[in-house]
Amino acid sequence: MFEGFTKTEIETAGARIVTVHGGHGPPVLLMHGNPFSHVSWHKIAPRLAEEFTVVATDLRGYGDSEKPPGGADHSGYSFRAMAQDQVEVMAALGFSHFYAAGHDRGARVLHRMCLDHPGKVARAAILDIIPQHYLLNHVTRQWATFSWHWFFMIQPYDFPERLMGADPDYFIEKKLAKTPQGLSFFDQAALAEYKRCFRNPATIHAMCEDYRATHGVDLAMDEADFKAGRKIICPVMLLWGATGGVGRNQDSMEIWPRYAADIRGGKALPCGHYLSEEAPNETYTELRAFFTEGGSL
Repeated sequence: MFEGFTKTEIETAGARIVTVHGGHGPPVLLMHGNPFSHVSWHKIAPRLAEEFTVVATDLRGYGDSEKPPGGADHSGYSFRAMAQDQVEVMAALGFSHFYAAGHDRGARVLHRMCLDHPGKVARAAILDIIPQHYLLNHVTRQWATFSWHWFFMIQPYDFPERLMGADPDYFIEKKLAKTPQGLSFFDQAALAEYKRCFRNPATIHAMCEDYRATHGVDLAMDEADFKAGRKIICPVMLLWGATGGVGRNQDSMEIWPRYAADIRGGKALPCGHYLSEEAPNETYTELRAFFTEGGSL
């Protein structure tokens, strides 16, 4: 699925990160969501690599990347720790300044990366999320019902881990098939890869630690930044699925200006939550246009 890409493992200060990279041109970092790996970009990365140097990773805890301890406060899986990994990966590949796109959890890592490392990210494409600071301070019945896993996966160890691990294939299929399209838009090889990784109890635990951190240390960081008026300062593009949870329940263009100072555009794509899997052509077109506008780095 990544023909012509080089696969490697890069040691950061906190974790060993599985990385694929290929292509030529300005560097673009692609970060996946839950419960995926770098494979979720397989319909888009090769096309972007025709004009960009594309880097796609497995976030710490996900895919085949290392799964370090989360610690008593789960900060080992904070978006700050994950963002630091990604900045170090790009530095190891020779990139101190780059474009980046993130979906779902990867978009949350990108949000934190833009705040913690403002000189690193030249342009940020944020796919199908609302900032967790806003969501957790404006919980609605509709959102909580649709995004039930946010509140299930934060329960103390090892309650969610045992239930998710009892039948991991059933759990991942149920979670991914929330819309009438079911699993139809997933490539079978990609879906098999997601299942393989999810069958690892250490991956399930890491995912839970990720969500536990979101409701704890991540939210505390967000509160501090919001009160201080800190926002993303680089150009931002927002994409979301028209029929997904964000598209149906939130107003991205009204909410995001509270968190990003330079929003260059926002667009609903004809899909649900999984943009790169459901609407790869539209997602590619928007990403290419946004990053091409940035010129050479």
